[in-house]
Amino acid sequence: MENLKIIRIPVQTTADCLIEVENLSHSYQTRRALENVSFDVSCGEIFGFLGPNGSGKTTLFRILSTLIPVTSGTVRILGYDLSTEVKAIRHRLGVVFQHPGLDVKLTVVENLRHHGHLYGLSGKTLHHRIAELLEQVGISDRATDRVEVLSGGLQRRVELAKAMLHSPRVLLLDEPTSGLDVTARRQLNDDLRVLADTENILVLLTTHLLDDAEACNRVGILNNGSLVAIGAPDELKAQVGGDVVRIEGEVSERLSTAIAEKFSVSPVLTGGHLRVECERGHEFVRDLVATFPNEIQTVRFGRPTLEDVFIKLTGNPFVQ
Repeated sequence: MENLKIIRIPVQTTADCLIEVENLSHSYQTRRALENVSFDVSCGEIFGFLGPNGSGKTTLFRILSTLIPVTSGTVRILGYDLSTEVKAIRHRLGVVFQHPGLDVKLTVVENLRHHGHLYGLSGKTLHHRIAELLEQVGISDRATDRVEVLSGGLQRRVELAKAMLHSPRVLLLDEPTSGLDVTARRQLNDDLRVLADTENILVLLTTHLLDDAEACNRVGILNNGSLVAIGAPDELKAQVGGDVVRIEGEVSERLSTAIAEKFSVSPVLTGGHLRVECERGHEFVRDLVATFPNEIQTVRFGRPTLEDVFIKLTGNPFVQ
């Protein structure tokens, strides 16, 4: 496969750039987890890193959240160098890990109060901050409930409020909607938008879910430790162009070759189906079925998705 060229959609830079990463690489013994990753994120943005398992998302999150050190490259958060000024960065970060960090036997308020004490908050200041955040994430009416009786989506909202107690400038989230149903995921994404706007912070998250990435202002697509695309979701999808037709069933290289010769297109066999980019997909589907009535079992088409961007750039299926 020919060398890949990273898609980078220009973004207006400002003095409020809160995360700057240059040529970040990281290895675990002989395995390269990140390879020369560079990006920047500004205040007010919701920025998502999208990629399948093993793409480097977790390693990147652990570096940004100061859990593992920078070994190659440069990372600056709020102007501080992550290699030498970790302590100055940590209390300015809000972090939500993939696995819950709440005491389920305590109430919502008790969880937040104890967490606030760790950051030196107390008295009326802490009381008002808790009330403010519970209002923002829509769970004021559950403040005195024990966490164990809350749904997964409500518990995630408590996690958000907890991470925001000390008014961080940067909020980092690792797979924040993992395990939630569709409704809860959408609500959590709405909560993140409210926090980004009202708190004037940067939100950076990792995800393997396409819907979560679509809700971001910009997306960085990771594959095998490399950043292969970065930009707004709609702008990235526009790079694919036209419609995307998926031919499913007992597809084969022989069928792929026949379709290519007949219609002058370039089918890609991936993930058990043939994928074709073309203009006027509805006409192509009509002609395709008429030409190969016995070979075509199932065919569907639609506008490009971020999954199509990933497939186009890597040649690999997006395995969630």
